[in-house]
Amino acid sequence: MTLPWPSFWSHVREDDRDALREVLAELLSTGVLLGDDGRARQLYLVAREYQRELAEYLAPLNLDLVPDPDRPLLQARPIPGECGLTGRFTKDETLLVLTLWRIYDEARMESTASTVVVTADLVFARLRLYFEHVEPPTPPHFERMIVRLRSRRLVRFARHEDPLRFGESSLEILPTLARVIPFENPAAWEQQVALHRSAPDEGPEESV
Repeated sequence: MTLPWPSFWSHVREDDRDALREVLAELLSTGVLLGDDGRARQLYLVAREYQRELAEYLAPLNLDLVPDPDRPLLQARPIPGECGLTGRFTKDETLLVLTLWRIYDEARMESTASTVVVTADLVFARLRLYFEHVEPPTPPHFERMIVRLRSRRLVRFARHEDPLRFGESSLEILPTLARVIPFENPAAWEQQVALHRSAPDEGPEESV
């Protein structure tokens, strides 16, 4: 059953309505619309045309619609302390996200490239550097955490075909991750890291 189209969007062209439904479903289920190619690209082009409408729709939920200047990407970012559509990372996931945030921030400071791609080995090395008393995850545990981050469109992951070379697996850190925990600078990041070096098993809020 298809519900009636809302009267407040009567100006939306009929041939755009199915796509706009898909756009909202993507933004509310993952928090991100990433229009790189294929159907996702088509949805992004429609969303860009109706960006004001989408922003106004999300506003009563205390979700801020944030475009990216470098990539075809829209993110529904919850207003901290006001949005009820949030979840929590586990402590292990939080440490991983904090590590990826710092890697991403440093890479963007050193380069103007819009993509940041690293190996699993580099992530493990940075985890040991930032959280020296924490045992780095095993490859299976790392992949389980990556599955959740990938479902929220925070990373892309390509596992190396040779299980013995898992450390060479490729991880792309998407710009959406930096907005999930939007630190103003590395000093603010360091304050959060200090808290989580001996924090309980829960983490900062993330968009749902």
